[in-house]
Amino acid sequence: MEDGTQNDATMRIEVAYADPERTALKVYSLEAPATVADALALAACDPCFAGIDLTRSTLGIFGRVVSRDRALAHGDRVEINRPLMADPKLVRRSRAASGL
Repeated sequence: MEDGTQNDATMRIEVAYADPERTALKVYSLEAPATVADALALAACDPCFAGIDLTRSTLGIFGRVVSRDRALAHGDRVEINRPLMADPKLVRRSRAASGL
């Protein structure tokens, strides 16, 4: 809506992705009720998210891992997470063992 008001039937959410080469952050309007999967369907059609594996990526809302069937609320930010390059626990152990 142009004037900033919010209809009870629609919600504004963000979808975000970041890697070392680029970031993508888009705002979408969805009809309530909507799920993370609904937000991903919009992102899949957006050229900003081209080349991102939306089917196997882990997802979060404000840093907490969520499933694709989780209901969204107005203002949620769906985060598309990259796969880890290394297990953080193993990296910490290796760093501790080397005295760093």
